[in-house]
Amino acid sequence: MSDVVPPSADAIARPKTYELVAERLVGMLGEGTLRPGDGLPTERELTERFAVGRSSVREALRMLESQGVIRSASGGSFVVAEAMNPLNSSLRLLFALDERAGLHDLFELRRILECEAAALAAERRLPEHLEEMDAATEGMAAALAGDGPADAFIDADLRFHLALARATGNRVVLHTMHAVRDVLRRALMKVYKIPASPESAVGEHRAIRDAIAAGDAARARDDMRAHLARVELDVRKAGTNG
Repeated sequence: MSDVVPPSADAIARPKTYELVAERLVGMLGEGTLRPGDGLPTERELTERFAVGRSSVREALRMLESQGVIRSASGGSFVVAEAMNPLNSSLRLLFALDERAGLHDLFELRRILECEAAALAAERRLPEHLEEMDAATEGMAAALAGDGPADAFIDADLRFHLALARATGNRVVLHTMHAVRDVLRRALMKVYKIPASPESAVGEHRAIRDAIAAGDAARARDDMRAHLARVELDVRKAGTNG
């Protein structure tokens, strides 16, 4: 009789290489080797340091960025975020475990958060915030023009909303938006394939940015509400068609 034990449904999966890389980078934060605002080593340096493939390093960086641990900087580099966001993992866990927390709840939260954030941004924005929004919107347009991967478009889309949250000057709003981002990414991936939806998003983002630049809080709020309503409708269409 064989002593080999068949795998159980409850067996714990081994961590993937990119997860180990991410864990090591977080460990460097805990050790004080990396501090908020510090630049991370380049992809090549991390590849050599951890003796892993570049794809594993990239996936680790993408995961840490989605969790708000690091943020993108100029030239494709990354820096350590000012504060890690425990809301991120909590929100992901909530959507994973609470079967009653669905799509409508997510977009209702976005309306509560982002419509007022747009109005606040119109009152408090600084030139660098507008520059970040412009760069994000141009990134969306470039991803469409170049027929690039959905990830490039979605990343730029989310950067716009984070720049807007940053423009409010409210740290809790910014941390909450970081938390929403990871859950939101999955929904936006569905929308990307809806005909004309990505193109609509580019125009809507520009309209929101222009209202914020003009200091028109009411228009910024209304434009954000219209944008979120259209995106939610497209997410529902994607779910119906998929």
